[in-house]
Amino acid sequence: MDPLLKSLRENASLTPAELSRRLGKPEEEIVEAIKKYENQKVILGYRTLIDEELLGVDRVRAVIEVRTTPERSGGFNRVATRIARYHEVRTCYLVSGGYDLLVVVEGGSLHDVATFVAEKLAALEGVVSTCTHFMLKPYKEHGVLMFPDDDPERLKVSP
Repeated sequence: MDPLLKSLRENASLTPAELSRRLGKPEEEIVEAIKKYENQKVILGYRTLIDEELLGVDRVRAVIEVRTTPERSGGFNRVATRIARYHEVRTCYLVSGGYDLLVVVEGGSLHDVATFVAEKLAALEGVVSTCTHFMLKPYKEHGVLMFPDDDPERLKVSP
């Protein structure tokens, strides 16, 4: 992967000047490369990872396993695209194994998520079954540990 993209993936808040110093390239070249990646839809957006628990934000998230019936001409694409368009859906993946899609949903309460699953998701044409797992506490998201680094305990490494 391009070192520029790797750096932005690790920390999207790096300025072009910081990226220039880090990568040893002129700042103008960094700015042009970022614009090119954005125009080509390689870079689709920028996100900030927030510890919502520290802010007292009450959001309920669930991971939902979805079994679908693939369509003759489009496979899983049409139903997956329909699911992904719901504003409650944060993530939607086609996966291998016992189910077809892995969907991450977010709502204001357990009831909101359950209602979404029952009334919208499970009712979609092509959805055969769903299995909902409510997420209780994040320990790591997008490669970032979600707890203070106050415990110096390291994982044991065996030879």
